Amino acid sequence: MVNEFIIEAKNLFKSFGDFVAVDNLNLKIKRGEVFGFLGPNGAGKTTSIKMMVGLLRPTGGEILIDGEDIAHADRLKIGICPQDIVLWESLTCKESLKFMGQMYEVPEDILKTRVKNLLEDLILTDKANTMVSNLSGGMKRRLNLAMALIHSPEIVVLDEPSEGLDPQSRRVLWNFIRSLRDNEGKTVILTTHLMDEADGLSDRIAIIDHGKLLRLDTPENLKKEFGEGDIVEIHLADSKMNQEVIFRLKTIENIDSITEVDGKINIKTLNAVGKLPEIMNKVQEMNNEIADLSLHPNTLEDVFIELTGTSLRE
Repeated sequence: MVNEFIIEAKNLFKSFGDFVAVDNLNLKIKRGEVFGFLGPNGAGKTTSIKMMVGLLRPTGGEILIDGEDIAHADRLKIGICPQDIVLWESLTCKESLKFMGQMYEVPEDILKTRVKNLLEDLILTDKANTMVSNLSGGMKRRLNLAMALIHSPEIVVLDEPSEGLDPQSRRVLWNFIRSLRDNEGKTVILTTHLMDEADGLSDRIAIIDHGKLLRLDTPENLKKEFGEGDIVEIHLADSKMNQEVIFRLKTIENIDSITEVDGKINIKTLNAVGKLPEIMNKVQEMNNEIADLSLHPNTLEDVFIELTGTSLRE
């Protein structure tokens, strides 16, 4: 029977002298999901990931890869694309991938196909015979990712993969990450400071701070539960009724605030979509019509700031 969870961390603990970097972390990463791992600088996310992929020995706790203790697990199941680009400047793209594949002892016939496919998928075919030293920063980052995948690992760890990329390169990367999950069934662990990236790619997101897991859920559920709240903006056909309607709307439970701004009614609340029917019913009960209604959704950044605070970390 295939284990639903490809990585399990149980009471994971790591200290460096008196400093506790990871404090009894418990989480399970599902097979074939994009798992977002978020936290402020110094929160413990990099230390946690290093332990989960076998690069760092934990002070305490247990890590299972496919149900097996990491000490006995097959490390070839894991591919790591670090934030810092690590390439051989004097090799071409094709030579870099072939050399990396040979180090992983990928059979020659399989390696040839993988090199071709990865260059195509990451829009590097035209640069196959170009020396790495002549590539742009975005191309180098995509090649770095290709090298982490040359041995076809089941688990792919991407540490800040969009760092320094222009919008076009970022879109190429995002589509490729989705294809790793959707077409190849790979598990992707993604660390990023880009909230729209985490929101758009992750099936589930873990937010940690001070070495502790604060929340683990889908982006949608996190935005329903935390953050500044959605903004519903209502423009009544008869704006003279605004204050009377606001008085009536305040009877709805769990509304954070209702104010009049530039002749419109602004309602701030978590999970506004779920409250829209009740909001509209209250307006209609007063024989008023809604001329226009817009919804500005709560963002993952709002959630992140509420859970981890606003102070700058270096």
